[in-house]
Amino acid sequence: MFNQLRLNAWSMGVRNKLSLPLRVELWNGQRVDFSAETPRVTIRVPNAQALRYLLSPSLYNLGRAYVEGAIEVHGRAADMIAIVNALARATLKRHGRFRLGLPGLGRSRSRDAAAVRYHYDVSNDFYGAWLDPGMVYSCAYFEDGNEDLATAQRKKIDHILNKIELRPGHTLLDIGCGWGTLVIRAAQRYGAHCVGVTLSENQTRLAREQVERAGMQHLVEIRLQDYRDVGGQFDRITSVGMFEHVGVRNLPAYFARINALLAPDGVAMNHGLTTTDVECRAAPYGGGKFIQRYVFPHGELAHLGAVVRAMQEGGLEVRDVENLRRHYARTCALWTENFEAHAEQIKLLTDPRRFRIWHVYLAGCAYAFKHDWIGLYQVVCGKAGRDPATIPWSRRYMYS
Repeated sequence: MFNQLRLNAWSMGVRNKLSLPLRVELWNGQRVDFSAETPRVTIRVPNAQALRYLLSPSLYNLGRAYVEGAIEVHGRAADMIAIVNALARATLKRHGRFRLGLPGLGRSRSRDAAAVRYHYDVSNDFYGAWLDPGMVYSCAYFEDGNEDLATAQRKKIDHILNKIELRPGHTLLDIGCGWGTLVIRAAQRYGAHCVGVTLSENQTRLAREQVERAGMQHLVEIRLQDYRDVGGQFDRITSVGMFEHVGVRNLPAYFARINALLAPDGVAMNHGLTTTDVECRAAPYGGGKFIQRYVFPHGELAHLGAVVRAMQEGGLEVRDVENLRRHYARTCALWTENFEAHAEQIKLLTDPRRFRIWHVYLAGCAYAFKHDWIGLYQVVCGKAGRDPATIPWSRRYMYS
């Protein structure tokens, strides 16, 4: 009865502030609608104990309740995320107790490897069900805005290779190579000698198979290896969607390692997620806490300012910065559409809990990019203090 009274008071307070296409269905048959509009999302609360998630509707609380099966949520993921965010904004503080602890503490190579395996070693078929045919799991590049996902991913890779001015005979290291698409493209287009490293066994296996299918074994090597164990020097280095796993406090050492691996006149490019919070706090309303627990264990996002500083501390000079936030919002929206279009197939490839995690995670990322909670920057750099004559006069070469 007490929870029922709290729910009545809470729902009345929300409806006085918001009109949402939301319906809440209780275990006793009661329904609470939050507008006169036909509900686009329905939350089913199976017992009185589960009401606590709804009465404190942070992104973490409701996300956790959905993932663990404590409540049922029905509707399109994009609608679910929009409504849950509206509830959180109306009833909670933006940060407060959902702020993460000090970044970078307690990290180790074994923990890093375990975190990567948790996220990427679900199964290759799982990712193949909703990614583009090239299996590119990073922000696409919509040059005109109307490209399909496969075209935009190919354009992203070509955009990166143009930015680093890759040339025939160059050596290229791709840190966090995923399923190998970038290094294969670099070998095919430029005849570059490429090494791709990843900590994911599933990615390593499929990437090697794709290298063989492309007939690029003589130019491309895929290694199951930590980037800190790579030796030698490379003319070009790329890191796409990997440095989020490094830890904010470890970024200077990460960039110093890239510096050590980079040839004297080499060019590197880091493509990665950033937070728009200048204090490097987690995404608001408990969204960051949800991501850390269920999606990217030990993942941390730095503000762009912290990234530039860490590059300088690592001995690198920033030469070009491009914001692709709009592109990632579009990418995640297309991934979400693909995921929902192939939902029945995906349910056969994983367990219900992980299905629910990715269902809300992809749509949540699209929302976060759209609303400027997180960003995506490509940062081109070279060794600090080099002769400026080696740096192009303009950005025209990137678009040739």
